[in-house]
Amino acid sequence: MSQSPVITAEPFRRGRAIEWPTLSLAIAIYAIWGALTFWHASISLLLLVPAAAWTIAWHGSLQHEIIHGHPTRWRRLNRALGFVPLSLWVPFARYRTLHLSHHRDERLTDPLDDPESFYWTAADWEKLSPIARGLVEAQTCLAGRLLIGPAWSILRFLGTEIRAVRGGDRVVARIWGRHLLGCAAVFAWVSGVCGLSPLAYLLIFVYPGTALQLVRSFAEHKAEGTVSKRTAVVEASPVLSLLFLNNNLHAAHHAHPTLPWYRLPAWYRDNRAALLGANGGLRYAGYRDVFARFFLAPHDRPAHPLGRAPQASRGGEAPA
Repeated sequence: MSQSPVITAEPFRRGRAIEWPTLSLAIAIYAIWGALTFWHASISLLLLVPAAAWTIAWHGSLQHEIIHGHPTRWRRLNRALGFVPLSLWVPFARYRTLHLSHHRDERLTDPLDDPESFYWTAADWEKLSPIARGLVEAQTCLAGRLLIGPAWSILRFLGTEIRAVRGGDRVVARIWGRHLLGCAAVFAWVSGVCGLSPLAYLLIFVYPGTALQLVRSFAEHKAEGTVSKRTAVVEASPVLSLLFLNNNLHAAHHAHPTLPWYRLPAWYRDNRAALLGANGGLRYAGYRDVFARFFLAPHDRPAHPLGRAPQASRGGEAPA
């Protein structure tokens, strides 16, 4: 059986101690968030909600970049930049641990081993109530993912974290202790200084921002036996590429996860033919293409079609 081409990449070597494009972006994101919260009463909701959603999603993209070792040589400074919990519900340290587990490409889409998988094992699917199955199935189309996905993702994640803490996981408990202090600081600014109620912040900033992040993740992976065919590319517009910091070129990011966001497009252009050959042409022309295909139609069924992600070498075929 023939194998798909293997994409290789040299490790990224930082030429300077500081990557100024990313550090400048971090400063801009926090400044915009501060301005939107401080002057929220003077801004029409028609402008405030999309601007707030953009800022929260952009901050999530920044945190993703920091997880992969940017923008400086100093780990503590990087983590301090990513720690501030603007979205409230995900501690940065937990996001880092879970996302790096997601980068075990041989386990991509696995319902148990991939923390970012939206698939279910057949056994777990059977255990769900009819209502829960309906909620999950609704999220297989983009409309459902946008409307239901934020609440589902947040509550499911929090439930898992609470069970871990109750089960005696001291590492998770310490992470949440620090995270809650960060949340208190966010609310001290949002409510104490800016006069924006916690509920309003959740409805204007957190929920729409989480929904916008789910647009990016909606079609970036699909269950396949061949490892390299599990990761898609969305050749987005410059606007959404900036929002997602080029993580829409997801197959390129998985092939070269340490490459900074501002260098990823050029690397993708140089390796486009090989990447699309390896992933079986799993490509979308842009998010307009994703919306057209999947706004009301399912991207895939909830139960993993193979049960679990097969063990296979990167780019190779799953064992028969």
